[in-house]
Parts: sequence; structure tokens; C-alpha cells
Amino acid sequence: MTISIVNAVVSFVAALVLHEVGHYVAARLCGVPIKQAGFGWGPKLFGVRVSDVDCQLRMLPVGAYIQMDMVALQTRPLLQQLFVLGAGIGMNLTLCILTWGSLFGALNLALAIGNIVPFYQLDGWKSGMVICRRMFGRPSPLVEWVLTLGGGAIALAVFVRAFLNF
Repeated sequence: MTISIVNAVVSFVAALVLHEVGHYVAARLCGVPIKQAGFGWGPKLFGVRVSDVDCQLRMLPVGAYIQMDMVALQTRPLLQQLFVLGAGIGMNLTLCILTWGSLFGALNLALAIGNIVPFYQLDGWKSGMVICRRMFGRPSPLVEWVLTLGGGAIALAVFVRAFLNF
């Protein structure tokens, strides 16, 4: 039982960190500076600066993030922006295929699917914003609100459906 819990925790943490490594590598390949990398949410527990990147460990170990220079990202061509935003999902899908049939593979698949949903601040939502802004040639508050609220409704429906099937 204890080994299963340790396996689940280590697999979850590794899947989160490797997802962000995907974003990090893609951003570096496209010349987008990284400002901060962190694991967890809430107050900062520990921090260190590595190669101009502020690395942080936060109190609640339920997420990870890479903070990029958004101005630099927005000046890149559309395909580079989508490559950087989708690289975490790509990393999780690759790891899922390589470790198919394991808990680690299942967690990577769940993380990839969860990030595709256009829920606020997840990769699918950010990619949707980039595409909408490119289509309209500028930010459109109405379209962005529709994407945000529609994405929230989709995320809620997926969560409720998954919960009812559990």
C-alpha cells in the first residue's frame, strides 16, 4: 500500500515537471526567455536562481509552471507560439505512449487531456486565445470571454462526466 502511494506521488510529480520541461525546451528553441520555473502553488518555500531563471518550490504540491516573457512569445510567428504552448501536452503524450500500461503513462495521458481542454490558464485556453487574436488581428474581449466561459463549461462537463463514471 505504501509503495503504491509513493509510486503515485512520484509519478504525478514527474509528470507535472516533465510537462513544464516540454514548455521550457520549446521556449528555448524558439528564443523565448524564461523568467521563472516553479513547482507547486501558494507561498514560496525555497528558491534558487539558475541561468537567469528563478526556480521556486511552493507550499502546495499540486501544479507546476513556467513563466515566459510573454511579449517575446507574442512576437514569434503563430506556429512557434502554438509549438511553445503545446509542447507540454506533446511531452505528456510522448511519455504516455512510451510508458503505456503503467500508472505513469495514465497520469501523463490525463495531464495531456486536461491541458487540451480550453479551461482558463491551461494550455488549450492559451492556444485558443493566440488563435483568436490572430484571426481578429487584435484582442477581442467578447470573443475572449466566450472562449473563457465556454472552456469553463466544457471543463465542468468533462469533470462531471468523469465523476459520474467513477
